[in-house]
Amino acid sequence: MIGNRIKELRKNNGLTLEELADALNKNYPDTINFNKGKISKWENNKEEPRLSSVKILADFFDVPLDYFNGIDLAQAEILPIYSKLSRDRQEKVLYFAKEQLEEQEASVVPSIFEKSQDDNYITDYVEGLVAAGHGTFQEDNLHMEVKLRADDVPEKYDTIAKVAGDSMEPLIEDNDLLFINITSQVDINDIGIFQVNGKNFVKKLKRDYDGSWYLQSLNNSYEEIYLTENDDIRTIGEVVEIYKN
Repeated sequence: MIGNRIKELRKNNGLTLEELADALNKNYPDTINFNKGKISKWENNKEEPRLSSVKILADFFDVPLDYFNGIDLAQAEILPIYSKLSRDRQEKVLYFAKEQLEEQEASVVPSIFEKSQDDNYITDYVEGLVAAGHGTFQEDNLHMEVKLRADDVPEKYDTIAKVAGDSMEPLIEDNDLLFINITSQVDINDIGIFQVNGKNFVKKLKRDYDGSWYLQSLNNSYEEIYLTENDDIRTIGEVVEIYKN
């Protein structure tokens, strides 16, 4: 919006609202009277300046008029020049621009994810252990490199944890890897990562008929973990995908 561009130019030139108003009145004495209140309204998009005022601002800041229409400075400067060139010179500019783009794309450094790809595998890191059993304490120094089948890796996840135990079998087995979205809230009946009294669990979040919350194992050999107000409870995240080794 025009107001955002005015504010950007003013701040980039180190001017206060009052200083800009004084400078405009001094340099353009035969035009409207500028004041900081009016300019503030423009900047906050509460009032739109007239075209004559925008032309004055463009002249004062030495930018093309199109800059206030959302076009960046490079575009605003190049387009008028390009349009004035003859056809053969326009073709030269276009050819040079394509060359520059090809060089830029060839020199782009691949992301960590792209660099770690090897055929159909990627490399990532397991950052923690979660218990499918009686709980495991967080290992803050765990940073274990793993090679994963690219087709089995979800597009979006925040971190990876390794499973220790069999309480979530048959769905989740010992040594499986879990792709996790970090969140402080998990829906009822969803599988999440929970920290209870310092121990990390992967469990299904459930609520009893009396309103009590508990963590459920899928393996019937394990009892539910009922949560009380005396427990130190933290929801770490939601399991979005299970990786089988």
